[in-house]
Amino acid sequence: MVENFNISERLAKRLKKTRKSKGLSLEATSKLSGVSRSMLSQIERGESSPTVATLWSLTRALQVDFAGLLDESDTGSTIKEVMRASRTPTINSQGEGCRIRILSPPDQAGQLEVYEILFTKNGALISAPHRQGCVEHMTVLEGALSVVAGDDGAELGAGDTIRYAADCRHSIRANGQPAKALLIVHNS
Repeated sequence: MVENFNISERLAKRLKKTRKSKGLSLEATSKLSGVSRSMLSQIERGESSPTVATLWSLTRALQVDFAGLLDESDTGSTIKEVMRASRTPTINSQGEGCRIRILSPPDQAGQLEVYEILFTKNGALISAPHRQGCVEHMTVLEGALSVVAGDDGAELGAGDTIRYAADCRHSIRANGQPAKALLIVHNS
């Protein structure tokens, strides 16, 4: 039987335990992190889920990483995390007519990132150059997409995979119909 993993409860317990282990009060942690005392208290009671920015501020103030707060190594379970669709972080502010779901763990940011991108009809994701040596690997799951990286381009249909340099200006566009893709960003 698989345990029902509640990330908010786990985060609340670990955050409180970490804060107390460092001998910090709610007030002191609030001042160090810039997160209000009331918000911190709500998070520790499991009454509020922190944004990524809030969690980042707290982990910096407590000098721990995201993975350290969510580590399940002490449970003995081989399943480390279940991320329910309704709780998967989503970015709606990038591109035009696209929604990006973050599938990779936070501790992988800047190394190996995995995203699901949902495009509306003619939706587009236009990106500035990433770090030198960065490569994107994309598989079209549904629909058709056009990819341009630098001066080169390709047309892709469902099931097609492309790998391209992402350390130059690049874009992904839906070709007149909704589309879905799996994108892996690899920073070497």
